[in-house]
Amino acid sequence: MNLTRRDFTRLGALGLAARFAHGLNAQTTAPKTRYAVIGLGRIASHFLPAAGSTTNSQITGLVSGHRDKADRIAAQYNVPAGSIYNYENFDEIAKNPNIDAVYVALPNSMHAEYTIRAAKAGKHVLCEKPMSTTVAEAKAMIAACKAANVKLMIAYRCHYEPTNLRAVKLIRDGALGQVQAIESSFGFNIKAGEWRINKKLAGGGPLYDVGIYSLNACRYLTGEEPAQIAAFASTIDHDGRFDEVEENVSWTMKFPSGIVASCATTYGANMAGYYKVYGSKGWLQVDQAFVYEGLRLRAEYQGTKLDELNPARDPSHFVAEAEHFSHCVQNGLEPQSPGEEGLRDMGYITEIYKSAGIKI
Repeated sequence: MNLTRRDFTRLGALGLAARFAHGLNAQTTAPKTRYAVIGLGRIASHFLPAAGSTTNSQITGLVSGHRDKADRIAAQYNVPAGSIYNYENFDEIAKNPNIDAVYVALPNSMHAEYTIRAAKAGKHVLCEKPMSTTVAEAKAMIAACKAANVKLMIAYRCHYEPTNLRAVKLIRDGALGQVQAIESSFGFNIKAGEWRINKKLAGGGPLYDVGIYSLNACRYLTGEEPAQIAAFASTIDHDGRFDEVEENVSWTMKFPSGIVASCATTYGANMAGYYKVYGSKGWLQVDQAFVYEGLRLRAEYQGTKLDELNPARDPSHFVAEAEHFSHCVQNGLEPQSPGEEGLRDMGYITEIYKSAGIKI
């Protein structure tokens, strides 16, 4: 998210508009973008109720390889049986006029295929991050959506989350002076058997899954793109979990202004997602920056002290991103986190792995 002041103002206005729309809901009925959710796993369980909590989004289709599960969820969201698909007959979605867009909630390696198939079916695409497993896939996804004249947004929740936006605004407004350095990390102790440690499904290890949050945050906090990257990777626990993907990755990025960011991610330990930004006139830190609730912003700068706990709870992040994408679909606007944003991160992930000596 390379936010200029104008971009930030526009995004803020969209957020305010969404909140204002909630107040008007009793008086007016907003048009709704109708979504089919592809993949009914953990991440979908957050998006499904979120879409129902928006003023402009609705669940009208489901795609799953488990019909019994799809039937249970369909009953909760009043999805008709004729709008439930499996992976083999998914392309039939093109004939369904009650589906405008899809939410791709599949393992990473399936993102490209179903984004491209959805685009060919004439449906707009909101795709989970990481966008893909390779740069080539990301480019193909963008090309397919452009060719079909449909919107493509990557589900970077933090781009639409108030605490992260507050941090960005403080930096852009000069509260910290000249930013000098950033620290960020995110990781967890993964269980054996997770699809995330299957390279064919995940594409890579923690960098793809949770490290991408730190990578992307450093970009939206600085408003710059990294000019130099250096990285290291390691596997410490030889217990079978990391036979296909790495356990740890740490990397540094130097930005054109001279800002240096130091980041780390792991599947071997619980590492609370956070970032800390050091400036010539102060600092700010966001704890729990990348999770669904409990975000806390602390700062000290120019005689000011902040300690702000965000009371919003899950699935508020998913509400904000769904509202934004639906607004863009309905009004012919480009999302704040389009396919090109995901493509850039895929390029930097490739550079990090290359520096660390890991083949993708």
